Amino acid sequence: MGCYASPGAVAVRPHDRSTAPAATIASVPAARQLFILRHAKSSWNDPALEDRERPLAPRGRQAVKLLAEHVSASAIRPEQVLVSPARRARETLEGVAPAGEIIVEPELYGATAKSLLERLTRVPDDIGSVMLIGHNPAMQALVLELADSSSSDPALVGTLSHKFPTGALATLELETSWGDLCPGRAVLTGLVRPKDLREH
Repeated sequence: MGCYASPGAVAVRPHDRSTAPAATIASVPAARQLFILRHAKSSWNDPALEDRERPLAPRGRQAVKLLAEHVSASAIRPEQVLVSPARRARETLEGVAPAGEIIVEPELYGATAKSLLERLTRVPDDIGSVMLIGHNPAMQALVLELADSSSSDPALVGTLSHKFPTGALATLELETSWGDLCPGRAVLTGLVRPKDLREH
């Protein structure tokens, strides 16, 4: 159905399922996970390089190693990984090495939060978890747009609203199909930043 219901239709949010007809409740899919990973810190040392060709900086490579350890220790195993073609995003992908099908998509470079959301609605419904590796400001805006303020951890939302730094990984859970993913229909359950990992 997407974010725009047809005339006369009634959209049921995840936490409103108790009031939905039995048939609607039965059709609600199992919870899905969405991992939003901003690429690690990139280098600006070579001004002649095109933006999409900028590599990770030494600090970014260090962050990627910490992220890889965190992803492994936390058993984060996305079934599908959508990644920007920019070099810094691909190097972040290579360093973190998440499980799952890797799809490099040109449209993710320079994407807006709206276009990222539209892309997510095209994920097949048999995929239970997706990792998105891309760029700000779209990544931060997407997380804040998807997170339901009434059920998400307010501390996490506040931290993310202030800043979504390079190498940050946000975790959202949703009880809707990808095709029905809309603003406010996910719960922000986790936020890990490179500095959090360095402190441990």
